[in-house]
Amino acid sequence: MRTNLNTLTAVRNLGILAHVDAGKTTVTERILYATGTTHKRGEVHDGTTVTDFDSQERDRGITIFAAAVSCAWDGHRINLIDTPGHVDFADEVERSLRVLDGAVAVFDAVAGVEPQSESVWRQADRHGVPRLAFVNKLDRAGADLDTAVESIRERLHPAPLVVQLPIGSEDGFVGVVDLLRMRALTWVDGSETVEEGPVPEELRDEALRRRRLLEEAVAELHPGALEEFCMQSTGDAGSTGDGIQARVEGIQSPVDGIQSALDTRTLVDALRDLTRTGEGVVVLCGSAYRNRGIEPLLDAVVAYLPSPLDVPAVRGTRDDGTEQERAADPQAPFAALAFKVSATSTGRLTYLRVYSGTIEKGATVMDAGTRRTERIGRILRVQADRHAQLERAVAGDIVAVVGLRSARAGSTLCAPDAPLVLEPPSVADPVVSVAVEARRSTDTDRLATALARLVEEDPSLVARTDPETGQTLLSGMGELHLEVAVEKVRREHGLEVSVGRPRVAYRETVVRGVSGLVYRHVKQDGGAGQFAHVVLDVEPLDPEAGTSTGTGTGTGTGFEFRSAVVGGRVPQEYVRAVEAGCRDALTEGPIGGHPVTGLRVTLTDGATHVKDSSDTAFRTAGRFALREALRASAMTLLEPVVEVTVTVPEDAVGTVLGDLAARRGRVSGSATRAGSAVVTATVPLAELFGYATRLRSRTQGRGTFTTRPTGYAPAPVATPTR
Repeated sequence: MRTNLNTLTAVRNLGILAHVDAGKTTVTERILYATGTTHKRGEVHDGTTVTDFDSQERDRGITIFAAAVSCAWDGHRINLIDTPGHVDFADEVERSLRVLDGAVAVFDAVAGVEPQSESVWRQADRHGVPRLAFVNKLDRAGADLDTAVESIRERLHPAPLVVQLPIGSEDGFVGVVDLLRMRALTWVDGSETVEEGPVPEELRDEALRRRRLLEEAVAELHPGALEEFCMQSTGDAGSTGDGIQARVEGIQSPVDGIQSALDTRTLVDALRDLTRTGEGVVVLCGSAYRNRGIEPLLDAVVAYLPSPLDVPAVRGTRDDGTEQERAADPQAPFAALAFKVSATSTGRLTYLRVYSGTIEKGATVMDAGTRRTERIGRILRVQADRHAQLERAVAGDIVAVVGLRSARAGSTLCAPDAPLVLEPPSVADPVVSVAVEARRSTDTDRLATALARLVEEDPSLVARTDPETGQTLLSGMGELHLEVAVEKVRREHGLEVSVGRPRVAYRETVVRGVSGLVYRHVKQDGGAGQFAHVVLDVEPLDPEAGTSTGTGTGTGTGFEFRSAVVGGRVPQEYVRAVEAGCRDALTEGPIGGHPVTGLRVTLTDGATHVKDSSDTAFRTAGRFALREALRASAMTLLEPVVEVTVTVPEDAVGTVLGDLAARRGRVSGSATRAGSAVVTATVPLAELFGYATRLRSRTQGRGTFTTRPTGYAPAPVATPTR
């Protein structure tokens, strides 16, 4: 069966974005209820929501994992992704935005734009995702639509285009006035449907005033609307630096005879254009918890947000390195992006956004990155943790497939005869690490398997073994992120896991060395014996010389070995053995057993025995000689330091500088970029544990930082041991 392109105009792929606790999940639940997808309203506080189906989400009362659902409204299919609102799970939002065509940003009517609301808005800006704004919780004490809209204007900088006027306030909030059709929409407690009627007389003047403000704002941004606005104003309209001013009198509106400067159809078309270009954002309002304002929100999604045909064709790279566009055409070669992988009781699910072509159950596809072909076992329409089987998926669809073994989040799946690699979602570098260990040694392998699965499902997690401390480290975007990951290991894999603070890989170095240290290694136990005689000088290594290798040259570990032996008293092969022995001694220093670095060892003299000298004897002599030399030298402890780049709002710079100073940081530079301050400092790694949480709390979640290892510096105290 061939799919008509016209059917794609009836598809909307959108996400719900917001700060934690702004009401995203409740909005999603009410959308599912209003569209008839569910027959009972789920509540976050009762743990009965569809999209927060994970046990941890219900226990914590927050969204942790992006969940996809599908519903129908007014002849349109809406594929919706409920995204997390906590900053620790921003990577889930990033992967979702990569495959969405539009979004609804939810704001608290009391708090307005909150820190994470601002962060996800910027993420959507980077992806060019058109948005609507829904000011939620108008039934709360202190709720104010105008204040919330002003915070959108000031902190997010789009032009807010308010298309509704609340009827009542706080507990008395019962509905809205639709400023486009100039009709009142009310919801009565206990009623499942919206009631439509004329604008209440006491709100009529205010509604007319706000309709006029909306028309002026749209005319300032949209050329077509401006032309009609000026024509309808019969020459009496003028424009100033503060906006367009025109008389309303004498201008006929198509809505109930109300005077207006713009035709409603023109206004709707202009709002659609401004939404899709990002020049304006349509603002609606309501109370999702009380089921008020959801139907108009769905109408706005259909009217203003783009279909797969309205967004630019996806671009990818072909085998020859050239770029190619793939339009949202079901008849084009198949291309899809995997944006999420999830292990469930029914198998491994790979979530796909199909950009072009059609895929059917049983088809063979190619992972363009690995060049492996795989077979699609099943295609599923996802309803959070429930699924409906499909025979096929076409361009514009968001579905899950079963049967893929190697595809990861970010993989491109395509037709084997038309390979194309799509740009994967970006993955942020982890900023927090914890050490994890199975409490029972017999569970070590199971823990490694569980961590590998975690990383497969969530690319923002990194699991690795520190080669120096031997600890297994799990790194992520924040402490809550890691807490959720470890709890998932415990619940899903039945493992008892201990979580601790990562150890810092300290070093030891020589401050003042020794000269002429003599060491004789003599061993006789019957048969061939061992004899080696060496004389060593030990001194601090010039930092600039710490990259040499070989005998007289460097290793990259801050160690240099030289031979000053003359007259062949120590043959060259034994010199190499002494160097190897010295390297063996560098693994444990005299202060706390940490590796030793930053020293130069010179072999100045030695002696051999005609029968008992050997490589083994001289290697042993080199090892014990250097150990004695280090104990006789003045040593100090080195700690790893990193360069930290902190990006914060300008009003938080003082707080951040004070905190860095308290962490023994040395500020090396600062700059201002687009209203934010960027501070660079060198900070001991040991002082950065917990910094992510502290920075977020001191900047209301708006501060971010990155780190880059820069080497070692003397520690202020004489020393932690292993």
